[in-house]
Amino acid sequence: MKPRNRFEKAVLAESKKLRPISKTQCKWAFRECIDHFAYRLPKGRTTCMDCGHSWTMENPTEHCTCPHCRAKLQVRTTFERKIRQKQYFTILTTCGEYQVLRMCLLSAEMEKGCKATSCVIEIGQYWWNAQRRKTIVAIQRVLGKYIDTFSYCSPMAVRNDNEAYRHISYSPIHPKFKVMDVLRRNGFKDDFHDIAPTVLIPALLSDSRAETLMKAGRIEHLKYFLDYSRAFDACWQSYKVATRNGYDIEDISIWCDYVDMLRRLGKDIHNPKYVCPTDLHREHDRRQNELRKQREKEEIERKRKKAMEDEKRFQELKSKFFGIYFTDGTIQVHVLESVQEHLFSNEYYLKENSLILSATIEGRRIETIEVNLDTLKVVQSRGVCNKNTEYHEQIVSLVNANRKLIRQRMRATA
Repeated sequence: MKPRNRFEKAVLAESKKLRPISKTQCKWAFRECIDHFAYRLPKGRTTCMDCGHSWTMENPTEHCTCPHCRAKLQVRTTFERKIRQKQYFTILTTCGEYQVLRMCLLSAEMEKGCKATSCVIEIGQYWWNAQRRKTIVAIQRVLGKYIDTFSYCSPMAVRNDNEAYRHISYSPIHPKFKVMDVLRRNGFKDDFHDIAPTVLIPALLSDSRAETLMKAGRIEHLKYFLDYSRAFDACWQSYKVATRNGYDIEDISIWCDYVDMLRRLGKDIHNPKYVCPTDLHREHDRRQNELRKQREKEEIERKRKKAMEDEKRFQELKSKFFGIYFTDGTIQVHVLESVQEHLFSNEYYLKENSLILSATIEGRRIETIEVNLDTLKVVQSRGVCNKNTEYHEQIVSLVNANRKLIRQRMRATA
């Protein structure tokens, strides 16, 4: 697409000044980015798929060295004669005032008896200025079966970022870097520490927190915070308090989760007393239990408020059944007459065709019963943890024997 602003126009103009991928870079990609094989026939005849040299290998091994080109090879016993491989690689360089990550595709073809051939196609480039502003110059991505389907004949032009370019940017990177002075000033020392360049470069260019962690050598912490930007923002002030007090955070993910729980519990997350626990895992578990209890209280309070809101509707639906009571001498059953008594009944009290009763013994609730008002049958009767008690059958029989009381109330208000 056409450049939309001055920045994109300047980048597109600079991209035309980039040198072609060098032979040295292509050789490195061929040697380091693809697999290299020695194809061996069952009787021992072995061929180096890199240079085409053949020799006899009496005793097969997993790996060998070609006696001609000295390439280290994986030995594969097969009758195959050809192999094709493709692999992406990247090159970090500069152009003018910009940092550039070049993304290339290496295609290699190997055939028995022939020297391997390869070619390199440049797929695209990520460009950053010193203020972290980014754009992409690349060939066109097209729809296809795979994520990385491109129109290789399309011109290099400004493109929108997408998953295909991001995927390729994670590929192996050529060991010789050229970087802007600002990156070196901010702590970059020719090592990405397994962090994607498209993540680390903009972070170092614009985020002083990333610079601080890089210079301090806290690479694992930096990796975590770059992966979880919300934790970076939420925990950074607490992190500074911890480091100023000499606290060693051994497990950054557990620590960040712990700080998040402290925040939700209303604790002062800028106080070393809280953010520098002696036993992080024990404190994490303790705060987790506190938070669980707090959530349970909040849920009970939410149900209570909801029940109070539903009280009027409940009275309209069920008041005609209030006062129903029957017993067999041991078990007493009565209709629940308040929404408060239904807090843990999953709002059955608002179902027009349901009636909720409680079975008790000496005032202690044994089971809660739901009766279908259309059929006057017991739909369910459950005790603690939704389990049947030893009185279950007795309770159901007692309710069935007194269904007429419910029927009478329904007829009286019909």
